[in-house]
Amino acid sequence: MKSSERGELMPPSPIRKLAPFADAAKAQGVEVLHLNIGQPDVPTPDTFWEGIREGQVKVLEYSPSAGLPSLRKGMAEHYTSLGMTVDASQVLVTTAGSEALSFAMQACLDSGDEVIVPEPMYANYIGFARATGVKVKPLTTRIEDNFALPDPEAFAAQIGPRTKAILICNPSNPTGTIYSDEQLDGLRDLALKHNLFLIADEVYRTFNYTDRPLRSVLELEGLDDHAIMVDSVSKRYSLCGARIGFLVTRNPSVMDAASRFAMARLSPPTLEQAGILGALRTPPSYFDDVRTEYMARRDLLLGRLARIPGVRVPKIEGAFYATVRLPIDDCDKFCQWLLEDFRHEGRTVMLAPASGFYETKGLGKDEVRFAYVLGLDRLSLAMNALEVALKVYPGRTA
Repeated sequence: MKSSERGELMPPSPIRKLAPFADAAKAQGVEVLHLNIGQPDVPTPDTFWEGIREGQVKVLEYSPSAGLPSLRKGMAEHYTSLGMTVDASQVLVTTAGSEALSFAMQACLDSGDEVIVPEPMYANYIGFARATGVKVKPLTTRIEDNFALPDPEAFAAQIGPRTKAILICNPSNPTGTIYSDEQLDGLRDLALKHNLFLIADEVYRTFNYTDRPLRSVLELEGLDDHAIMVDSVSKRYSLCGARIGFLVTRNPSVMDAASRFAMARLSPPTLEQAGILGALRTPPSYFDDVRTEYMARRDLLLGRLARIPGVRVPKIEGAFYATVRLPIDDCDKFCQWLLEDFRHEGRTVMLAPASGFYETKGLGKDEVRFAYVLGLDRLSLAMNALEVALKVYPGRTA
């Protein structure tokens, strides 16, 4: 018996597919420096654990399908304080941002419909689309342009009769790009003109290294019926294992549909929601310190990479990722070779091959994604190893 066609079409994660090779290296006593996955190493704030202790009960029950009313209210107040005026009925608690993205696709698009996504894109967008029968129409951005968002005319050229939505990630995973007000206004005008949904993954909002505030799609005038914002606590509070996210929209039809999908999966995690209620009390100094730390990591990473011959480094404005061009023949082979065959002082580096972040076949073959989630000392060790690796890799290109 074979699996379903949907299962056959499901792509492997470029972030996780090399895990068996990393496990094998560790079993040999090799230290693997993980720059492949966005798992922050900064401590989770104490306020989260305080919320867990405050929320202890004798029976850990299901929460409401849409999430605890107190958390929906707390998040609505949080978003409103940032300039996104919403109420609790417009906030749906999900099992992490991944489920919020899946719900958004299922609530806004039918099987065979199309969503336009700038590439390179978060690889799971492709997986979510395949799982729901949605077709991703990629719009390629280039490292030579710092992965800048294409102009509205380029988006308009991609719009066809089955196009129902545009999906962006701002700040971007995997490129670290932040989109300007003018670019967002252009997308708003397109959404209104062509009656499209504008879905924005804003999980990395806190990681903004520019002097300008990051504008949410929920702040764009006239988009109440079109805008869906996806959020998560995984990165902001260093809580990847808590699996709490949010779908936020003022469109009552989309919220009603997403709420019915939420009923089908019963409820998001109850105990973690109590923790997030505590985390909402986290002082601003926590985020200031995290931002300072990640800016230092970004500067170290880009500075070291820029000194290596043949490496192309883009401008990075947000998140904690960098998609970089290396002098290699094939990123999948290179990333596997690092784990299987390369050792430097008992260490090696795990990276994510960028080919998996493109929907267009053949693109990204000489690019990798770095997640600079290690402290400065360990990040420096990773750069030492990578610099040596690029000198001896058999598939190095001119």
